[in-house]
Amino acid sequence: EVQLVESGGGLVQAGGSLRLSCAASGFNFDDYVIGWFRQAPGKEREFVAAVSRGTYYADSVKGRFTISRDNAKNTVYLQMNSLKPEDTAMYYCASGRSRWDSGFRSTNQADFGSWGQGTQVTVSS
Repeated sequence: EVQLVESGGGLVQAGGSLRLSCAASGFNFDDYVIGWFRQAPGKEREFVAAVSRGTYYADSVKGRFTISRDNAKNTVYLQMNSLKPEDTAMYYCASGRSRWDSGFRSTNQADFGSWGQGTQVTVSS
């Protein structure tokens, strides 16, 4: 059974930092892109960042967020610095439907098949 479990969310002041973790199991972790998405109240879920052999980011977080993975631990991290109130959202990690060597580089949530339960990030002004 594929499982993705997020942790590390919380309440932080604007300008602060948080590191989210996504622990994966039940599939060949090394072979798939793992992405982070977020959903704020009243808004659609949006892409944040993803990692395979390389990384890619939404423009809104470039230069502030860093995604990384530890294949030995089957874990992906999202280091979030210089947080803003508009970063407040539920953050989800998800695994891509295709292997990384297929050229997968999607930001579309429909292309990610398995999802975690989410972790809440709240940034106060």
